[in-house]
Amino acid sequence: MRIREATADDWPAIWRFMRDIISAGETFCWDRDTTEPSARAGWMRLSPGRTVVAVEADGTVVGTAETHPNHDGPGAHVANAAFMVDPAHAGRGYGRALGGHVVERARADGYRAMQFNAVVETNTGAVALWRSLGFEVLTTVPEAFEHPEKGFVGLHIMHRAL
Repeated sequence: MRIREATADDWPAIWRFMRDIISAGETFCWDRDTTEPSARAGWMRLSPGRTVVAVEADGTVVGTAETHPNHDGPGAHVANAAFMVDPAHAGRGYGRALGGHVVERARADGYRAMQFNAVVETNTGAVALWRSLGFEVLTTVPEAFEHPEKGFVGLHIMHRAL
């Protein structure tokens, strides 16, 4: 597996699993009926943002991540990021590899910290992964996410210095 910058040609492979993750409504604060053009505009970042893909040896895209400044102007030194791994390839270390790559790339790009604004507290795998990569939960916004099965659950704001 390798991680590289995403290209326009990667979008169909990303959308294939992104569509299912978004429509499940369990881990992302995106409308469950987000259209492909809206998803592409929100995910395929332009500079200073970045979008990367995790690709198996045969060229199969199995995961993706995007980074961008968390805020503009005086807040632009803090990065924000989002990650998706194809559920058919979950549990094989792709999320960890993407997380490590994005943290190192953000550091190299000059960011001083990284902040996740909305990690669903019931997404325990992601919370554990981010903690293992040095992130801490700064706070949890109660009932800020409407989970399709668990009802209203909290959203963690997670942070780490770079």
